[in-house]
Amino acid sequence: MLQQISSSILNLQLWVGAILAFIVPFGLSYVFYWLKNQRKRRRKGRDKRVDGGTKGKSIIDQPVRPSLEDNLLVLKEVIGHSSDVRFRSLSVDEGRRNIAVVYIEGLVNQSALQDHIIRPIMEVGRIRGAQDETEASAEQTKQYLLQHVIQAAHINVVTNIEQCVREIVTGNTVLLINGTNRAVVLSTPKEKGRSIDEPVTEAVIRGAHEGFVEILSLNIGLLRKRIKDHQLSVIPYTIGRRSLTAVSLVFMNDLCDEAILNEVKRRLNSIEIDNVLESGYIEQIMEDNYLSFFPQVQTTERPDRVVGALMEGRIAILTDGTPMALIVPVTIPTFMSAPDDYYERWLPGTFVRLLRYLAAGIALFLPSIYIAMISYNHGLLPTKLAISIASGREGVPFPSLFEALMMEITIEILREAGLRLPKPIGQAVGIVGGLVIGQAAVQAGIVSPVMVIIVALTAMSSFAIAQYEMGISIRLLRFFSMISAGIFGIYGIVLFGIFITAHLVKLKSFGVPYTLPFGPMKPVEWKDSLIRMPIPFLNIGTPFNKKKHK
Repeated sequence: MLQQISSSILNLQLWVGAILAFIVPFGLSYVFYWLKNQRKRRRKGRDKRVDGGTKGKSIIDQPVRPSLEDNLLVLKEVIGHSSDVRFRSLSVDEGRRNIAVVYIEGLVNQSALQDHIIRPIMEVGRIRGAQDETEASAEQTKQYLLQHVIQAAHINVVTNIEQCVREIVTGNTVLLINGTNRAVVLSTPKEKGRSIDEPVTEAVIRGAHEGFVEILSLNIGLLRKRIKDHQLSVIPYTIGRRSLTAVSLVFMNDLCDEAILNEVKRRLNSIEIDNVLESGYIEQIMEDNYLSFFPQVQTTERPDRVVGALMEGRIAILTDGTPMALIVPVTIPTFMSAPDDYYERWLPGTFVRLLRYLAAGIALFLPSIYIAMISYNHGLLPTKLAISIASGREGVPFPSLFEALMMEITIEILREAGLRLPKPIGQAVGIVGGLVIGQAAVQAGIVSPVMVIIVALTAMSSFAIAQYEMGISIRLLRFFSMISAGIFGIYGIVLFGIFITAHLVKLKSFGVPYTLPFGPMKPVEWKDSLIRMPIPFLNIGTPFNKKKHK
């Protein structure tokens, strides 16, 4: 009975595979065509889209007026509906000049606002500089307050109500003076966050144990601490029509390729989105091919990795509110290297790096090779090994493809469950769940012991890849490789490998070939790709360095 069921399932599998072989290419082509058209339509509609679509658009887009009452009315109509917006009225020059302080309570440093702005203003008597006993002008009042009274690290003057609102919602304080058509922006942001800790996702054995935090200025300071060079350049951006997220572009001015830098600037300036909660938003908008499985932007929360990339001529993008920094451009070797590869001697560093390449191959192709050998290409197996595998599969009612898919999906579910649960519970679920389910499945005769070994080795190999983004891409592609092997056998694996190779050769990251230095061939750069040569033999420049393009 079980043999009949297995034979029926195998025949059904062959028919389904044959049908999918004709339907899937046409379906994927239609999906890609539809997605490209949708992207073009969104680009055409960007200019027609109204910013926010609120009634305050016509009100907010006007200059600061000399009348303090008019300015306060406009600000109250735009942002006064929120209870945490504070309007503090003050007077100086013995009550002759009215001023107002506008801020958001939860975003400003209350002690700094009280001690360095409000209290000094309230203690001001007559404005010095006025002629005789006449009232000082609004401009004289403003200059006197900025030069002799207010104690703020950063002071800026704006002339538009929209600029005032933007500064208020980002945590600064706006000072309005009656009689002048300029508003004063005072830096009072509250920058309290978690302390600098060891990165969770990128642990190293040797090297620095500090990572980025959620405060942008502190992250830039971590880079400045390691690069004491005037060529280190930081360009600020504000992305997100509603979130107004601060983003910084960091690069070495004398090492960065100008063409790549201009392309990164162009893509940052072209981003139109309402909200940016994490650097992943920027990554997905800026990448060259959003239909590719492979990441085209490198992410990290380690300052030393970013510093190493900057010294190679690459570019870093830091986003406020997240410890994850983006590095562009990227190639395959950048995802296979870790910071501590350069801290160890070159022989251990090379050995570990080669292990990562081997682990990537195992994670991608090992289950599919097992499926092809069991289902179609039995003759490629040694006789004793084939007999051993056949004895282990005796009584298993499912084809090898279904068996492998079932176990791989189970492992992925356990992995995701262990990641989302609290850390102590998640580790127990991942380890105990894998052992219990694997042992129970073997005893129940649902899967063979060899399949459990292969799935466990595949899962461990995926963890050995240095970058999580590349690891999850290989995990996804593994399912397609298994399906190809289940339909066409070893020929399916070969065709899948050709397809992936062709895609990688075509793929680019900000104009740089993804397979560099293997294609186009640059043997000079191989000393820091598959192997890691001794430090004296490594050049400061890399394929991204503009010196290499000359």
